[in-house]
Amino acid sequence: MESLDIKRDSAENDDSMTGLQDPPISPPAPEPSPAVPPHPTPSSRPSGHAIEAIDLVRTYRTHTGVIRRKPMEVEAVKGVSFQVEPGELFGLLGPNGAGKTTTIKMLITLLLPTSGTARVMGFDVVRDTTDVRRRIGYVFGGDRGLYDRVSGIDNLRYFAELYGVEPSEQRRRIGALLELVGLTGRENEKVEGYSRGMRQRLHIARGLLHDPEVIFMDEPSIGLDPVGARELRHTVRSLVDAGKTVLLTTHYMFEADALCDRIAVINAGRIVALGTGADLKDAIAERTIVEIETFGVTDEAVERLRRDDDVSAINMEERDQSQILLVQSDRGAHITQRLLSLLGDTRVGKVVAREPTLEDAYVHLIATTGDDEARAARAASVQ
Repeated sequence: MESLDIKRDSAENDDSMTGLQDPPISPPAPEPSPAVPPHPTPSSRPSGHAIEAIDLVRTYRTHTGVIRRKPMEVEAVKGVSFQVEPGELFGLLGPNGAGKTTTIKMLITLLLPTSGTARVMGFDVVRDTTDVRRRIGYVFGGDRGLYDRVSGIDNLRYFAELYGVEPSEQRRRIGALLELVGLTGRENEKVEGYSRGMRQRLHIARGLLHDPEVIFMDEPSIGLDPVGARELRHTVRSLVDAGKTVLLTTHYMFEADALCDRIAVINAGRIVALGTGADLKDAIAERTIVEIETFGVTDEAVERLRRDDDVSAINMEERDQSQILLVQSDRGAHITQRLLSLLGDTRVGKVVAREPTLEDAYVHLIATTGDDEARAARAASVQ
């Protein structure tokens, strides 16, 4: 993709478009931040990292109770630190409520950190807000952020105006982006007729209109069918091939394993692991995963498995009419027969012994890290 200049701040969208209906829901407006110096000093750009977070903390003030309300503070992010190199595809994984989106919102200047420091392309997210916004794109999952009743190309023309793209550049830039995301030939159709995968690809094109150096993608494949998700992964990989830096959050472990150069796992507001997918899997590399398909398994039967000395961890997934038990053990496939006997009269379908995946490593990390209360809440399904 050709290098493109930016003429003004592109992070804040005005949804008051005359003549359009069903305005999209945009990300929340940024909180007030200190004045941005027109020319950041060299001291504000000390590193060569594309993204740098140093001891980021974000605390919210809220209330408990209905009648007698008491103020309380919730620490959503607790000293998060990591670096992302230029041209890297970096994954940020974690359960709901772990602090992923809060961390991203601080990095894209939508939230002020309570303490700590963050920089994007060397610019401080608090002091150099405008410079950061000119260099970032934000793509989020779901159906928000587009005008359904106009065409895809008209959406891009509108947002190009908001992002300050020169009229002489708009046609070339929009054409290149439509080709990049695979929507050439469909750009004149109304967005309301797009599939979810097509909408997500249009979201990506929107986020790239001002040619950002760094792209933040917050669960972009959520709700997509397998074909749409595969096409989206191809688009994400093409961005990195074009020299972009991408920070991706996702709940799909196979997606992170296939795409990301490095992965950070966040749990209860803290980074609990950081490395390549292979690094994370090495933590349980000696274990074997026994997948047992069951029908109507009882809590008592699962508890019998959990108490076995050779069982390291158990996770249960609901699939239609069956329950899949994922049993981690250092004893390999030799434990399979004993596991089946411990299930007693439970009806059993397919049984498979396999090597650990990134998802297994992730489950292990989440189950063994974080706050005591969070671990206790998961005890019923994950040991």
